[in-house]
Amino acid sequence: MAAAGSRHGSGRCKRRSSRKGGLRRGVVGAFVLLAAAGAFYLWNEARSWRPDEALWPDQGAVVGAGDGTVDFATLKGLGASFVYIEASRGASGKDPMFSRNLAAAREAGLMVGAVHAFDPCRRADEQSANFLTMVPREADLLPPAISMTGDAAHCPRRVRDAAVQSELITLVNQIEIHTGSPVVLAPDAVFEARYGVTGRIERALWLDRDWLEPDYGARPWRMWTANGAFDTAAGDAPLRWLVVRP
Repeated sequence: MAAAGSRHGSGRCKRRSSRKGGLRRGVVGAFVLLAAAGAFYLWNEARSWRPDEALWPDQGAVVGAGDGTVDFATLKGLGASFVYIEASRGASGKDPMFSRNLAAAREAGLMVGAVHAFDPCRRADEQSANFLTMVPREADLLPPAISMTGDAAHCPRRVRDAAVQSELITLVNQIEIHTGSPVVLAPDAVFEARYGVTGRIERALWLDRDWLEPDYGARPWRMWTANGAFDTAAGDAPLRWLVVRP
């Protein structure tokens, strides 16, 4: 009888243990589902977020070939008053959509500016010549912007920091002579940490940080990429959404 009772007791323990295990699995599964739902909600909210127009009335976007075909009239209807269009990159890179985007944005009644992507591996003369072949000298264009990302670590030969800084200053001067407007400097956080351009060159700053105001510049920013993947009806791909400081 004792042995039989022991067997019955062991069975009850196993059943209780099984029920507890099932309960734990259920709790964990529910937690995972809630976490996934929360993550999806935050992701969806992030894609549709932009700064309040009441606080930041001057808003726009930056557009390049990587964004595909953009409907600029729709973009304006969403509240954009301007766009910056990628034009040239380094010594020879040319955005194949620049002319089309420039004409379409103007037709939609948007103010337009051009962007050159700085290559720390190449000389300023080569880069400014590339920019000049792409961007017309027209008074109604917004001040040109120079974007700067990463650093010179990827260059085929070593480029000293002082040389990068010097070539950038030369490029700024050459583009300004062509356009007749002071440039806007748009370094990312990595480039700024390495070369400190925001404290060396006194120009308007365009800084980048999703959802929170960027603080890596030596001076206050003038333009801010507030959402790098803003989902709109203006195109198939999310756009980089910009605001200008009031």
